[in-house]
Amino acid sequence: MVNVILGKTGITVNKNGFGALPIQRIPEADAVRLLRRAREGGMAYFDTARAYSDSESKLGAAFGGHWDGIYIATKTMARTGKKLKAELEESLAALQTDHIDLYQLHNPPFCPRPGAAGRLYDALLEAKAAGKIRHIGISSHRLTVAMEAIESGLYDTLQFPFSYLSTEKELALVAACKEANMGFIAMKGLAGGLIHNSAAAYAYLAQYDNVLPIWGIQRENELDAFLSYIKEPPSLTPELAAVIEADKAELAGEFCRGCGYCMPCTVDIRISDCARMALMTRRAPSEQWFSPEWQANMEDIEKCIHCGQCSAKCPYGLDTPSLLRHNLEDYRQQLSQR
Repeated sequence: MVNVILGKTGITVNKNGFGALPIQRIPEADAVRLLRRAREGGMAYFDTARAYSDSESKLGAAFGGHWDGIYIATKTMARTGKKLKAELEESLAALQTDHIDLYQLHNPPFCPRPGAAGRLYDALLEAKAAGKIRHIGISSHRLTVAMEAIESGLYDTLQFPFSYLSTEKELALVAACKEANMGFIAMKGLAGGLIHNSAAAYAYLAQYDNVLPIWGIQRENELDAFLSYIKEPPSLTPELAAVIEADKAELAGEFCRGCGYCMPCTVDIRISDCARMALMTRRAPSEQWFSPEWQANMEDIEKCIHCGQCSAKCPYGLDTPSLLRHNLEDYRQQLSQR
């Protein structure tokens, strides 16, 4: 078993966190069974968000009143103190608890500070003083905001996408968090579904002793794999290193991570799906990608009016319209060859 300490919080858990975004897609009974199996198997850190529809409620149904030995982290997309206070009460009620171990600001476009307009950070301090939250964190997809949060000293943890497809810029964030004794929570350890070898993903992240990966889990077989890594953590063998290098070679350059912050589209293009299609049809081959429904979704790319909103909102600075066009051309070529 390999544990990680989340910086100054002192939270110490197995290096396998449960990312509870996907459980919003399954019935409550299935989610409760999955969550309880995760706990019984040794997982102790569960991450959710107010924005994940009924994810918090499903966690509450699984663990409400029995949170001993479990750390719960959730997030708010509130941008004012008043809204944060309201959302915090909603989260506490849904989770069936009187406190949240780690309360995170959910991808704010700026780094909130005490006394700023909206009094967002001040509301966090008030909630902490009242015992409703134990630690304050921030999640981000923006490198500049993430680095500012680290340098501010105001946050106990940073949650940021990190996998073996990450660049030197993300590695710099990991190092900066370690230097600042700030916990680093790695979301998208499987790069939004582009990484298929979970053992390779685990072994890579295990090299960083201050990083806690949270794995998005929806199915029993996914949970089984990560629970097995608690008992027998994968090491970075030459075979797994070769898998990593092959994936890096294939996915080098600019690609959509599927974070969804480009949405909604002005003309209703399913950007975060369509901008990944060339990769998904090759890395996760399925007839569903070529169904009449998906053909129509891809042809919607022709409706793009080049308003620039998607590119402006992309935290990775992608030229989204060009990426969409490339994916449409690739998709049409694949269709013609079928």
